[in-house]
Amino acid sequence: MKTPPVPPLIIQNGTLILPDTLIEGGAVLCERGKITAIGKQVATPKNAVVIDAKGGYISPGFIDIHVHGGAGADFMDATVPAVRTAIKAHALHGTTTIFPTTTTGAPVQIMAMLSACREAKRTWEAAHGSRIAGVHLYGPYFAADKVGCHSRTGRRAPNAVEYERWFRDDLVRIATCAAELPGAEEFYQTARKHRCLITCGHSNANWAEMERAFKAGMRHVDHFWCAMSSVASLRTRFGTPMQAGMEQYVLATAEMSTEVIADGMHLSPELLDFAFRMKGAEKLCLVTDCNRALDMPPGRYRFGSDDDGPFFESDGNVGFVPGQGLASSVVGLDHMVHHMKKSTSATLPDAVRMASLTPAERTGIAKTCGSLEKGKQADVLILNRRLNVQHAFIGGVEVPRD
Repeated sequence: MKTPPVPPLIIQNGTLILPDTLIEGGAVLCERGKITAIGKQVATPKNAVVIDAKGGYISPGFIDIHVHGGAGADFMDATVPAVRTAIKAHALHGTTTIFPTTTTGAPVQIMAMLSACREAKRTWEAAHGSRIAGVHLYGPYFAADKVGCHSRTGRRAPNAVEYERWFRDDLVRIATCAAELPGAEEFYQTARKHRCLITCGHSNANWAEMERAFKAGMRHVDHFWCAMSSVASLRTRFGTPMQAGMEQYVLATAEMSTEVIADGMHLSPELLDFAFRMKGAEKLCLVTDCNRALDMPPGRYRFGSDDDGPFFESDGNVGFVPGQGLASSVVGLDHMVHHMKKSTSATLPDAVRMASLTPAERTGIAKTCGSLEKGKQADVLILNRRLNVQHAFIGGVEVPRD
């Protein structure tokens, strides 16, 4: 028996959030999984399902390019149920497209994570949560002095025999490596052949090492000011004269993009606004870098694999390792958008762009998602005036809350 066709969906009576402006009294028509009309005057098909935005905002779905888990699950748990638990949680916070992100770990653990994400992607439907656009291969290639809350035993320099297995198909779409590690340039070149967004993270690289990485294809730096080189950390590594590092290179190089964790705990409003003013909404992404404690009570959790990942604590506001520092966020992209709008000079279109179109552009998927535009996937959010997610639609299908 054939599945009955999904009726058209029209969302109306809301303020449309476009990349550079707001349009009050707007509507979006979704048919066969795509946006087919948008604007102030949109005809309603006779058989359409009509959703009233009740004067709130109609926003493109968010895109998270750096996220580890949620609702008690970490993608490194490496099971399809764990993947689905995390993507469902993030969808309810407005993330309609997601890049599950690895931590450090043994080769078998990373292969298992990739396999679970591959299967979850193959069998995905909107009711499961965020659409998986690919995996962010983040760990294990971190500098020894910039591992942060990740497992130290799981970090290492890149090994071609190892990572070429990870690039065997198109699942890995974002690839991170500390620029100063031996073999980093070869890793970047391989990732470039596979058309990945190539990033430098958990690194104590100086300007010269960043320049070599740039020539090899690196164009992005993970979570600005977190686990990255500074003038002070480079003095410890190189002595005098003091040297420029990742911050200076990113700010001085127009082609470079970066990301911020705008949870109100990692970076002050001044730093968030500085990043926005220096890079602009077109080169700055909002990310959650969220761990498994999203939507969970305060307590003790593992970062990475539930088998042997290092422990951290959550107080309900942020993850941290007592006496050492922060351990990733515990909130969704809806929180990041709200905080960026409230605490910086970014406009609402700017804040939403940084969580939607900009990450789509940087990862090469902007033709299909990232903005409210005719012909793109019907990934649409209804937000109330406080920017809380009321409804999330992926391909025109609402993500259920149960």
